[in-house]
Amino acid sequence: MALTTTETKTAAVRPARSGGPVRAHKLLQLNWLGGLAGWVWLAIVLIPLYWIVVTSFKDQSAYFSQNPFALPNAPTTANYQLVIESDFPRYFINSVIVTIGTILPAVAISFMAAYAIIRGAGSRFLAGVNGLFLMGLAIPLQATIIPVYLLIIKMHLYDSLLALILPSIAFSIPLSVLVLSNFIRDVPKELFESMRVDGANEWGMLRGLALPLTRPALVTVSIYNGLAVWNGFLLPLILTQSPDKRTLPLALWTFQGQFSVNVPAVLASVVLTTLPIVILYAVSRRQLLSGLTAGFSR
Repeated sequence: MALTTTETKTAAVRPARSGGPVRAHKLLQLNWLGGLAGWVWLAIVLIPLYWIVVTSFKDQSAYFSQNPFALPNAPTTANYQLVIESDFPRYFINSVIVTIGTILPAVAISFMAAYAIIRGAGSRFLAGVNGLFLMGLAIPLQATIIPVYLLIIKMHLYDSLLALILPSIAFSIPLSVLVLSNFIRDVPKELFESMRVDGANEWGMLRGLALPLTRPALVTVSIYNGLAVWNGFLLPLILTQSPDKRTLPLALWTFQGQFSVNVPAVLASVVLTTLPIVILYAVSRRQLLSGLTAGFSR
């Protein structure tokens, strides 16, 4: 009986003693270097954002006299009022018009093109069109800015919002077709055949089957293209001249000249320019990430 009791105590102690090496082994398996790099990257991203927001609520005297990272002693919204009074609403409306005017036609054209490419897989013409779209992914905007400028001049569209919308549509289509094609390709062919047996034509299958099933991809390409157009700087710089045709990125550049000494006012314009993008990403980040991962992981 004593021997049995001793063995029981020994067996009860052994897991406690062996738990230490197991726990230490698990700690050694943790990616400490990756975690440290993640925290460093988080600091690199957040510290400039913190400085921009804090400085935008300071006046000029506080900006030069206080610590750059210190909170303002007397926060003020005068910088935001100054920016808003400098035709900022007009620039905001121009950016909204250009962004919406680009997204709607680009997504509609890309969706129909992707549907035609996938449904007509045996057509050489559609295969060539698909190859043309893929080639468009390899051509950067900077390489075509001179031909685009000459075309806009020939079409008498210079210094207009339409001059920004048309090239933006063209450069948004290739990637949109690629993403939407991946989604439409994964739709089972049996569903199309069953709808055809029920008497549906191609337009009916496009609207009743492909459109609902590819809705995550449509949201994804809309958000992605919208962010690219909203942040676009080169096209407004080259294709517009009048102050009333400026978009927010170009207006931000002019604010830097207009308020060359008033740094808090410049940073206030930066906050107002990026605030819609932050709100859009916060609202639709799950839809954006799920659409991207689903489209390329199937």
